[in-house]
Amino acid sequence: MVQDPITLYKLIVLYMLDRVSFPLTGAQISDFMLEKEYTNFLTLQQIINELTEAGMISAQSIRNRTHLSITNEGKETLRFFENRIGDAVKKDVLQYFAEKEFDLRNEVSVLADYYKATSGEYEARLVAKDRGISLIDLTLSIPTKELAESICDNWQKKNQEIYQYIVQELF
Repeated sequence: MVQDPITLYKLIVLYMLDRVSFPLTGAQISDFMLEKEYTNFLTLQQIINELTEAGMISAQSIRNRTHLSITNEGKETLRFFENRIGDAVKKDVLQYFAEKEFDLRNEVSVLADYYKATSGEYEARLVAKDRGISLIDLTLSIPTKELAESICDNWQKKNQEIYQYIVQELF
């Protein structure tokens, strides 16, 4: 077993990211780590920052969420040190994914963000992915920031219905 708890927590994060075929948000990793009482929030943030700075994970900010993925360097490190993660911890991670994989995947597969365009209006970019493949990638020109925020929020809630409607109308 790993002597240094910080090193163990880093390996757990790498193990989690290696066990899924999609990015996880910082909040999703935090939910697991805090629920299992492996560490506290501030220590986990330090761990994620150190893994990112070391190039073992990549972070992409989309609206108010950070999507994390393991890099090739992170995979290589994990392969070398994975045996230092206890079987009970690995079992906890796999059970967590077995229970919540659909929700976790759905949460990071539906993206909505907005930005101010050069025209002065806002553009809302709405994306739905499945296994890394874009099902729909739609950009709408919106007159106000408030409407752009509302559209992004509604996309998170209604993306499946909207996608089905568009497909039905076009086919």
